[in-house]
Amino acid sequence: MSTRTPPTAFEPEFVQRLTELFEQKIVFNTVLGLKVTGIAPERVSGRIEMRRELIGHYGHNRIHGGVISACLDALGGLAAMAAMGARHMDETPDQRMQRFGKLGTIDLRIDYLRPGVGTHFEMQAEVLRLGSRVASTRMEFRAADGKLLSVGAGAYIVS
Repeated sequence: MSTRTPPTAFEPEFVQRLTELFEQKIVFNTVLGLKVTGIAPERVSGRIEMRRELIGHYGHNRIHGGVISACLDALGGLAAMAAMGARHMDETPDQRMQRFGKLGTIDLRIDYLRPGVGTHFEMQAEVLRLGSRVASTRMEFRAADGKLLSVGAGAYIVS
């Protein structure tokens, strides 16, 4: 069992490459308009601006539940990537980026607590456990005022 202390921060090159992967190379995240607002070994955060294309209920201008689910799934995956990156800090950023090729969602649960109404939404995710094959995550989706709208739990294959 390793007694290494997890890093408190990533090097800027790794953060930049992971942000580029998440925001530009994962095309569906681009369609959603997902933006990374923070990447740390223990937690990631993101933001999405409300747009007409994301409305699920036209009468109330609520964000579609599928958009919420997709955003939380994406942030859970990003949290798994950050945790994997933190586990392998002895490798170069290039080597760590290669580890993400097999990552995929194997289970996802979303609880919708309140209607999603607002100008933008903030999300955060953390890894509860990173095993050798599976990462378990917890995610939150909040309104611009910080009110908790939805929570999620996900499991991701990491090897």
